[in-house]
Amino acid sequence: MSTALAPWQQRAHDQALDALQSGRMGHALLLCGAAGLGKRAIADRLARHVLSGGAPDSSNRDTQLIDAGTHPDLQRVSFIPTRDGTKLRSEIVIEQIRELSQKLSLTPQYGRAQVVIIDPADAVNRAAWNALLKTLEEPQPGRYLWLLSAEPARLPATIRSRCQKLEIRLPPRAEAMAWLLAQGYPEGAAAEALDAARGHPNLALAWMAEGGMALRREVAGDLARLERGQLAVVDTAQRWAGDEHAALRLRHAADLVLAQAADPALTDPARLNKLAAWFDAANRTRDLLRTTVRADLAIVELLLAWRDGGRGPTGGGRG
Repeated sequence: MSTALAPWQQRAHDQALDALQSGRMGHALLLCGAAGLGKRAIADRLARHVLSGGAPDSSNRDTQLIDAGTHPDLQRVSFIPTRDGTKLRSEIVIEQIRELSQKLSLTPQYGRAQVVIIDPADAVNRAAWNALLKTLEEPQPGRYLWLLSAEPARLPATIRSRCQKLEIRLPPRAEAMAWLLAQGYPEGAAAEALDAARGHPNLALAWMAEGGMALRREVAGDLARLERGQLAVVDTAQRWAGDEHAALRLRHAADLVLAQAADPALTDPARLNKLAAWFDAANRTRDLLRTTVRADLAIVELLLAWRDGGRGPTGGGRG
């Protein structure tokens, strides 16, 4: 059984469902919006409606197969293992799209429709997009292709122009707060997390549930002590880089510094320039974590710049 949609997800779902039922939805739909807002949940709910013939209750055969992940007319395309099987690929590749196109050329096994969900569409490489163009340009009846993307600008214009667009937006603050309170969190903690997540309720919930807010407070304390010379830079950098939370630490650090820069009580131009330069450097360092650069060395440079007054890293990190 699927869980209830959040209010902002339900609005987007109802908009798409209305287009579907009135015949205004084409074969290709681009669901976009910030990561974590529920695009997959919306696509899954729409797939249940399409494949069950509009009767997606738990006793329906199609619904049971969807819940079990075995419905033959629902294809989910995402990252697959590398050839040696040791990790997942970082891209969706042409072989996956060719296999998908072949399946879409066949008659739906249960006769109603076929639904394909590509998530994340941002990860489809250019060769794979080229292979998908023919499917987009020559759609067959009863075939639905739904692309999920947090960064739709990364998709080729030739792809975006062939899709209808459904954008899932951040909800109003009052609605987000009400939803967080309904999850059982106290008002003060919910407000703090929602501010930290810049109004993103799902992110705020995840940070409260999984220790992200505690990590944020740890980062704030580290930055204050580093600036006062009370922490060793190298030890701190190794701790920041030493687990799977390195990118989140850098995100929190950048956000905390941005909040300082936005403080109306800040009138010192030199301090403002330091904060702005370090915010940019922190985001660049977070990007470097996806490369072969050693994370601890890149973070050492960043934290040295913070401790020594914001002169900025001298390079992108040493390999």
